[in-house]
Amino acid sequence: MSGEQTVNARWEELAQMDRAALRVAWAEAFEDAPPHFLSMIFMRKAVIWHMQCKKFGGPKPDLKRALRSAAASKSVQAQAPQLRAGTQLVREWNGQRYQVEVTDDGFRMDGAEYKSLSAIALRITGTTWSGPRFFGLNSQAGPG
Repeated sequence: MSGEQTVNARWEELAQMDRAALRVAWAEAFEDAPPHFLSMIFMRKAVIWHMQCKKFGGPKPDLKRALRSAAASKSVQAQAPQLRAGTQLVREWNGQRYQVEVTDDGFRMDGAEYKSLSAIALRITGTTWSGPRFFGLNSQAGPG
């Protein structure tokens, strides 16, 4: 059974549980008893979320930081958009055109592999730049 099928099957199990059984499922997942005021639907969602995090990985660190900032009423910086493999980024710098391909493992430029756009921006300019900014993926494009 695939991970998604397992999660769906568990969701169906949780849907059939009464409050007492959900409290036990919560305690097994979180190793602590749930607060008494929680609704049954919230407990179901929390238990299934916990299972999904274990199976597929939890939120990425940048999302966690953004959520903590938002919870503390701090401003949240916009993140660069997610780029899909095969996307082509083009940037002109000092009269020369640079083309970067997004790969599953990072980026490719002129046959060389890079882990980040910032590494490519450094290679092109010789100075440290935010790669997403240099390639115009956020609101402030790099100089040039």
